Amino acid sequence: MASSTVSAVVATPREGRFNKNAARRVRVEGKIPAVVYGAGQGAVAVTVDPRVITKILHSDSGHNTIFDLEVTGASLVKAMIVDWQREPIKGALLHIDLKRIAMDKTMIVSVPIQLTGVPLGVRTQGGILEHVLREVEIECLPGDIPSHLDVDVSGLELNQAIHVSDLPHSGSIKFLGEEGATVAHVTVMREEVVEAEAVVAAPAEPEVAKKGKTDAEAAPAADAKDAKKK
Repeated sequence: MASSTVSAVVATPREGRFNKNAARRVRVEGKIPAVVYGAGQGAVAVTVDPRVITKILHSDSGHNTIFDLEVTGASLVKAMIVDWQREPIKGALLHIDLKRIAMDKTMIVSVPIQLTGVPLGVRTQGGILEHVLREVEIECLPGDIPSHLDVDVSGLELNQAIHVSDLPHSGSIKFLGEEGATVAHVTVMREEVVEAEAVVAAPAEPEVAKKGKTDAEAAPAADAKDAKKK
């Protein structure tokens, strides 16, 4: 379950213009601009502490963490981080989108898939494990969102696979997408194929366009000229 890692995220409403210069001033003050929306209420421009947001994003449940959001002048609500922007070079947070959450309504989220164990096909059969699907989309109540899904692959043999249908299912979670989608499989190590019988052909000499007669045709004419001189 995605649980909160902080007591609450405190947000302060922003006033005035919402442009690049205003956002830059917010960051200079040690905060980052954010928007709060959802749950049938209007969007509110706020500022939040980037250290608190970073702590949430780096937690086990990551952006699926549900936390208390305290906006000055408004009632305490449950919320999640649904989008964020980072500075491309240093990675500093630039902007956050926060969504109010109704705990009694289902929502769609993506949760990471974690593989555990070393497959039999890797240990004894010379195969390699490929993790194909790293996240899966599910629908459930906010309180039932798992931080991740553990999948034991230790029994997986060469050329065997685990699909979405093999993931741990429960009545509280509905998997979306293809049940037959491959999550992970053990495959043969790919080797570069070398053709032993490949023959490197010598480069062909370019054809030269010949003007006039061939040597065979020119020989009788040359003999005739020599006979006249004698």
